Amino acid sequence: MHLTRLLARHASAYWPAILAVVILQLLTTLATLYLPDLNAAIIDQGIAQGDVPYIWRTGGVMLAAALMQVSTAVAAIWFASRTAMRTGRDIREAVFGHVSDFSPEDMSHFGTPSLITRGTNDVQQIQMTFLLFLNFMVTAPIMAVGGIVMALRQDAGLSWLVVTAVLTLAVVVGIIAALLMPMFRTMQERLDAINGVLREQIAGIRVVRAFGREEFETQRFTDANERITRVSLNIGRVFVTMFPVIMLILNLATAAVLWFGGHRVDDGLVEVGALTAFMQYLMQILMAVMMATFMLMMLPRAIVCARRVAEVLGHDPQIIEPASPTTPAKRRGEIEFRDVTFSYPGADAPVLKNISFTARPGTTTAIIGATGSGKSTLLNLIPRLHNPTEGQVLLDATPIPHFARTDLVERVSMVPQKPWLFSGTVVSNLRMGNPDATDEELWKALRVAQADFVDDLDMEISQGGTNVSGGQRQRLSIARMLVAQPDVYLFDDAFSALDASTDARVRAAMTEYTAGKVVIIVGQRIASLRGADQILVLEAGEIVARGTHEELLKTSQTYREIEQSQKAVQA
Repeated sequence: MHLTRLLARHASAYWPAILAVVILQLLTTLATLYLPDLNAAIIDQGIAQGDVPYIWRTGGVMLAAALMQVSTAVAAIWFASRTAMRTGRDIREAVFGHVSDFSPEDMSHFGTPSLITRGTNDVQQIQMTFLLFLNFMVTAPIMAVGGIVMALRQDAGLSWLVVTAVLTLAVVVGIIAALLMPMFRTMQERLDAINGVLREQIAGIRVVRAFGREEFETQRFTDANERITRVSLNIGRVFVTMFPVIMLILNLATAAVLWFGGHRVDDGLVEVGALTAFMQYLMQILMAVMMATFMLMMLPRAIVCARRVAEVLGHDPQIIEPASPTTPAKRRGEIEFRDVTFSYPGADAPVLKNISFTARPGTTTAIIGATGSGKSTLLNLIPRLHNPTEGQVLLDATPIPHFARTDLVERVSMVPQKPWLFSGTVVSNLRMGNPDATDEELWKALRVAQADFVDDLDMEISQGGTNVSGGQRQRLSIARMLVAQPDVYLFDDAFSALDASTDARVRAAMTEYTAGKVVIIVGQRIASLRGADQILVLEAGEIVARGTHEELLKTSQTYREIEQSQKAVQA
């Protein structure tokens, strides 16, 4: 339904080309149907009676009809190809745009490998089927109906041959379609699976090699590959069986025309030219059915792919834009949590429970706690990567869900726990935060982030930043956020890959950038957080203590244990 609505929105761009295809295919089919009739006339009236001028005149008409057939067919295919390619473009664009609005929960609902398959292979199947539809399904019915009419004009006595051949072919096509539909559905699912295994192995190749699991992972891929191979072979067996059966029907029909038609010629019921034309029309009718058969071979897979694409387009993102966005009168950046509770879908217990605190402009708030205590989840609620299950997160006294997405990303920026760089250059990555930033501003941000390894803004960056180290990726991500100059700076364990000396230099250099701004840091090292204006200690999703470093050393047993454990490690 959603896919249909998408195509309907672009109908004004499609229909002129589709109408041109229909008209051109109609002209092509009429020329094709007219040629056997002219051929019969040449045989019965020209050759049989020795009328040479008639042969030349009729032959000239046949040549003109053939030229028209070729030219209209080429033009029809050109228009059909452009329309099909544009349709695929629009569907891919719609899928990508819709997936871009998905929250992490929405992404996990489908799975990344499946979304990749749906946005590429599935759309390609729809596009190719639409191309075949324009090329064949316009021509096939016209040629079939026209061929029947013209064949009956030549010899109505052999009409039973047409009916028998067409019904036999239709039954074969129906059986084939019934067999292919579940096979194609299984094939797309197994294509998802093999994409998932391959993507996981490529992304985790270092872990695979570190633990010597190459053979195990090779076997995993082999198993997934064999499963999709078995389905492909089953589909291939149907195709291998189908073409000989269709050719058998065509050859039997030809033989039947020659056998029964020959007797009718002997009896003087039909002329030789008319019998020849009847056989050509029968071939055209069966070819039209074959074109429909070829279309129906693609149709089951296209239907499966269309349903999968429609599932993505029909999925409502959990995080949606507000109908009437709110813009606070004052832009300060103050963050407030009011009794916030958050649970992941299907979880037995909430990750965060009754979180309340305020982060004011010009202050630094640090969040510390054991692994799994909910620190990153808490931070993700601020840029609205998740919505709270209960309570409210406010920015400048306005609930964050009331902000337009574009307004929110201008005010809030974050360096995630796992920094990601896009393929391109240093400058293309840094300007994601601010496309209008000057080169001077980029160099300043790099100096603040201590990214002294960059000596050229056009330095190449590979996908994911795999051609730089973990610490370098973190520093480039910090520089990217500094270029954006938001009101709220969020650091999700963004200094974990930096040594203590570099960490201290980065923090000291950022003082100018963060002056008067809200800074919230998730970290593990107390030495890096002790200068914060307030430190929140999380345990099992709850704030069990808050205060400055000195206050927590006096009042929080959990905080003291963390500090003592880190001192013991350092010792």
